[in-house]
Amino acid sequence: MMTQRGAVGSVVLTAVALTAGAGVAAAAPAPARAAAVSHGKVTDNLYMSLGDFEDATSGENPKVKAMIDRSDIGGVQVVAPWKALEGKKGEYKWARLDNALKYLQERHKKLFVQVQDRFFDVAMKDANVPQYVKDEGGIAPTIDENPDNPTTHGAMAAQWNKDVRADFQAMLKAMAGKFDGKLAGVNLPETAVEVDTKTDQTKYTSKSYIDAEIDNMRYGKKVFTKTQFIQYINFLPDDDDHKRMKEMFDLARDKKIGIGGPDTLPDRKYQMENSYKFLHEYKDALPLVAMAVQEPDINAKDPQTGKPYTRERFTDFAHDHLGARHMFWTTEADWLQKPAA
Repeated sequence: MMTQRGAVGSVVLTAVALTAGAGVAAAAPAPARAAAVSHGKVTDNLYMSLGDFEDATSGENPKVKAMIDRSDIGGVQVVAPWKALEGKKGEYKWARLDNALKYLQERHKKLFVQVQDRFFDVAMKDANVPQYVKDEGGIAPTIDENPDNPTTHGAMAAQWNKDVRADFQAMLKAMAGKFDGKLAGVNLPETAVEVDTKTDQTKYTSKSYIDAEIDNMRYGKKVFTKTQFIQYINFLPDDDDHKRMKEMFDLARDKKIGIGGPDTLPDRKYQMENSYKFLHEYKDALPLVAMAVQEPDINAKDPQTGKPYTRERFTDFAHDHLGARHMFWTTEADWLQKPAA
């Protein structure tokens, strides 16, 4: 099984644990490139939880507030948990995104939203999904047994349950009705997951999980017709031959769905053998590639030097090898601690 990476608290998406692939497949066949994509330069954006964004803009975190106003920052990607967007079933809450959008538009910045349905290093009862989803048995236990980190447990919405997925898609549809064409991008989170099948009661299978991810990709693109819809892909459970990952990239190419990832880790073995291989092969056929640099990434060692990655190394690899046009940076990145050039 593919393990998860990282830890997400009740709101904040933070730590990332490197995830190992169980097998190595042959190089992905080159996709059709009927219309090559011009990548242009990388636009740098900040990456933070919705709560952290609100702390910054209210003045509680003036350091991050100043980062938002930097001339070299194009916008912000906020992580919005499902529960922050829907309370009772069908009762959607847009005020927080409205406020974020207004704040950024006034500063001529863009807003990207990551809709979060999975939470790492958190108790099941604290997973940030609507209470009705929990009451109806719509969350599954997850486990991260990555050898680089202590074992952690988390939870995610059981998207393979058709009722849970219908509720999630109804929220996406309502969100599109409110924000399509106003947001710069909407993305679904990473695909790496390991459900704890010893305690799961949602009838999870790796096939049903991947089928659900693909269905949500299709649906997100269907309802967001003006705002770029993006799926983060990094690893898939029980996909050693990478046939399902190729299926997702083929879908992204054919339906013009953006692809991204939660970590930029140049030349790291497991990433290079999984989604990076496909990002490289498909980069000229995708409408948008967007990559994140999260806090653990900036402390990871570059295999070429044995030292932490530099900003230039992150950016050059993301742009040249993966085709990225947007990067989302943790506010802990060293270059953000210095004045804009």
